[in-house]
Amino acid sequence: MSATTTLDQSTQPTLSHLRALEAEAIHVFREVAAELERPVLLFSGGKDSIVLLRLAEKAFRPGGFPFPVMHVDTGHNFPEVIEFRDRRVAELGERLIVASVQESIDRGRVVEERGPRASRNRLQTVTLLDAITENRFDAAFGGARRDEERARAKERIFSFRDDFGQWDPKAQRPELWSLYNGRVRRGEQVRVFPLSNWTELDVWQYIDEEGLEVPNIYFAHDREVFQRDGMLYATSPYMQMVDGEEPFTASVRYRTVGDMSCTGGVRSDAATLEEVVAEIAATRITERGETRADDRVTEAAMEDRKREGYF
Repeated sequence: MSATTTLDQSTQPTLSHLRALEAEAIHVFREVAAELERPVLLFSGGKDSIVLLRLAEKAFRPGGFPFPVMHVDTGHNFPEVIEFRDRRVAELGERLIVASVQESIDRGRVVEERGPRASRNRLQTVTLLDAITENRFDAAFGGARRDEERARAKERIFSFRDDFGQWDPKAQRPELWSLYNGRVRRGEQVRVFPLSNWTELDVWQYIDEEGLEVPNIYFAHDREVFQRDGMLYATSPYMQMVDGEEPFTASVRYRTVGDMSCTGGVRSDAATLEEVVAEIAATRITERGETRADDRVTEAAMEDRKREGYF
């Protein structure tokens, strides 16, 4: 090969790890918009769905999103997160649908649990499936990542769900060479996970690199909490303490956001993005393993919920 045709590999542009993940996710967003008729983006106000919003911006701006944004609201969420959700979606000028667990209870679609360990978290499944049916959505973007939990690791990027919204991990479609099969019959759907190959550390590094705003409960702050089963729960009208449980004030932050009845905080002094990134880089415990009581019920708790139609 002559000198004029020899490629100098040292001068060839390369993608950083985060930009490669970003490019893959943007490709997934555009594939769904091209293949499916009525997608929706699930948005909780948490860090993963905040990253999804930024990726959707990069995929479709300067136009609007070719789908609405939807939050399944248990009614027992952290108020800081709900405030952030409403403000962020309004800033983007996108349409927000709120699917309410309280409305599902009022309509008799689900029965609320009672007692000190009651939670509305599992009730979200029925609310989500009803909202998907009522709006005729055939695809739902979610922020799940494979590093979160062993059942999540079984997911494909396009996760097929049958006409009952159920998931069978043994009946997922192959995804060779980033080719995705979005073909569904009426009533069927796919859950789409553009962040499948991201880790919690990737998410925080991307938030830091992009300068994204997140709810302030992700940073260390003083909060009144009580301890139960090795987890720190925020005191709230939704939590009933039992004998031996006493409130106290601690410096905590949250690694994940969700229903207050099953989401615990971690002791932390990380008050900036840089400190959070350093803290996550040093931890060896997954966020759900450390802070989500709903995943501690049984070893297969997440997979059982997913088979029923959970996120």
